[in-house]
Formats: sequence, structure tokens, C-alpha cells
Amino acid sequence: MRALACPASLKGVLSAAEAAAALAAGFREAGVEADECAIADGGEGTAEVLFAALGGEWREAVASDPLGRPVSARWLLLPDGTAVVESAQAIGLGVLEERDPLRASSRGLGELVAVALAEQPSALVVALGGSATMDGGAGMREVLSSLPPGVVALCDVRSRLGEAPGLYGPQKGASPEAVAELEARLAAMQDLTPFAELPGSGAAGGLGAAFALLGAELVAGAAYVLDRIGFRERLQGVDLAVSGEGTLDATTREGKAPWEARRVSEDAGVRCALFGGRVLVDGADLHALSGDPRQAANDLRLLGRLLGES
Repeated sequence: MRALACPASLKGVLSAAEAAAALAAGFREAGVEADECAIADGGEGTAEVLFAALGGEWREAVASDPLGRPVSARWLLLPDGTAVVESAQAIGLGVLEERDPLRASSRGLGELVAVALAEQPSALVVALGGSATMDGGAGMREVLSSLPPGVVALCDVRSRLGEAPGLYGPQKGASPEAVAELEARLAAMQDLTPFAELPGSGAAGGLGAAFALLGAELVAGAAYVLDRIGFRERLQGVDLAVSGEGTLDATTREGKAPWEARRVSEDAGVRCALFGGRVLVDGADLHALSGDPRQAANDLRLLGRLLGES
């Protein structure tokens, strides 16, 4: 038996690489050969996953966090000259403790993109997921009025602009009243209306629509990343793939990396089991961890061993 440990990150708990290492350790304890292949979907950790697979150079800049304070943010220059910028680095949920989506601004992402463009990369890829903002890219557009041709914006979900506040506002700290206010604000942004029905336009609090307005191509992040890291090729000779993330819920089916990993694996004739710290959806071959973040690495090691012995 040969296994492929291919999880996404467990946000705020384990990186995708750490989760892959824990799973693989459990498989090896069961005497199963295991490869590690961290994955991402355009959200937090996308640049790290691309760096692990492709190499490149890390660059660093100071940008504004969602509440306007300076934060150090990394971006990646791939060997082919492509710049990879992650919204989560500057305006992500992980860069601040408080949640205030009514005030949070995407300006810092615009600043980080401007720094990357100043290096004259051969191409630009912007990973939109994981933001703390819901401003329809208003802050970002204070810095960027246009983009060069060929910019790719990676969307970690397929949700439309109008759906974003209800689906993702609560995780950014929005009360029911704030969700209603955010819906009204996005609806009032008439320049985004032509892009509001594009799949992914609601990604990162409407940044998908904003990047489309500036001429970027909206691309499903998981499919893009799996293609760039050669995921289908990594499945050759594999009997079991195991993917997952912190929570498996309805949004997982909206373009998240584990669901895409399952789709590609099954298309290749490979069984793919999924795990979550919490599992809030029904389906086959789904495995719930303990739910205790402190035990996540050990939970994954035990899951790898269990699957390896079964």
C-alpha cells in the first residue's frame, strides 16, 4: 500500500506541511509508504505550498493590516518570475486578534501588490482567501486603479458577491446586524455589479469582484494550485490519498482544496479520505478529529496509522 498525505492547512493550528508530516508519520508507523504533498486553494498558506513544490525567493514588505496598522508581509517570487501575493499576509484573519468587518480595509493588499509589481515580475498571481475584510476591495482600489494584463486572482470559494456577507461575515466577526449592513454596502457598489455573478466574485469579502473589475482573471484557487504542484502526477502509484482541513462544512464543497483533491483523486481512480477537526457535512470516508487544537498533530498521526492498518 502507498499513501499520499495531502492536507490543506488547519488555520491557526497546523500548516499544510505540518499536517502532511503528521499524517505521513502515522502511515509509516503502520508500515505504509507515504508521501507528503501539502495543498492549498488560494487561501492562507498558498504561497508556502507553491514554494515547497517549486522553490523561489521570499520577499518582504510593510503593509497596512485590516485596521490600518503596519504589518510585515511576505510575498513569493517563483523561479519563472511569477510573483505570488497572498491577501492573508497583509489583511488576513491571522494578522489581528480583533474582528471588525465593518471597519476592516483591504488597502494593505493593494500596497503589497504594488510592491510586487514594482519588481516587474513576469506574471502576477494573487491568492485572495483568508481575508478579515468585507469591503468589496474598496481599500485595495485606493492603491490600485488598474492592473497589468494577465493577472490571475485565485479564489478559494465559488461564492458570488451578494452571498459573501451571509456566508463569511460571521467568521470575520459580523453580527446579524453587521451582515445586513455589509450586504447593503456591497449592493451599493455599482461598479462591481457587472461582475457580481461571476463564480468567486464573493471571495475574500468581494475582492474577487474587485479584481475582476481591474481586469484580473478569476480562477478556482484549488485547481490552479493542484495543477502547478503536479498533484495528478503525485497520485501515480498511490492507493489512498488523505486530505482535509480544520472544518469540513458546506463551504468545503464551494471550491476548497480538500474537495478538489478528492475530485482529482477519484477521477484518477484513487480513494481519497477526508478529515476535519470538525465534520459538519455528510458523506463517505469522512473522519472527524478530536476537535482539540492542541491534539491536532497527534490526531492526524493516529488517523494515518488507523487508515494504514485498515
